[in-house]
Amino acid sequence: MTLYQPEPVEISTRMRPGEWTEESLAMLVASYREQLSRMGAAASEIDIVIDRDDGGGVSVVASWLKPDVAQELTEVTDDAGLVAMDPDAGSVRPAHDDSAPR
Repeated sequence: MTLYQPEPVEISTRMRPGEWTEESLAMLVASYREQLSRMGAAASEIDIVIDRDDGGGVSVVASWLKPDVAQELTEVTDDAGLVAMDPDAGSVRPAHDDSAPR
């Protein structure tokens, strides 16, 4: 049994105008990266999206986009059910859709 969960991990926050500065925003982003790294995320698997609204608010979403185990580690080689390791398999990141609700 494995504890691996292929679903993304997400840390997010929304701050109103006056609740943040550029410096505090940069520190928050760095802390989110560090938290995801401590959970096991590779730097290439961390996606940070910062959205600033017209009123001066900001939202930050940090996601660990975990690769699918089956897609990353194995490749079916024939109909006999044999699998081979795929060392060239990379992290597959879904396209970010800015219109999707969060």
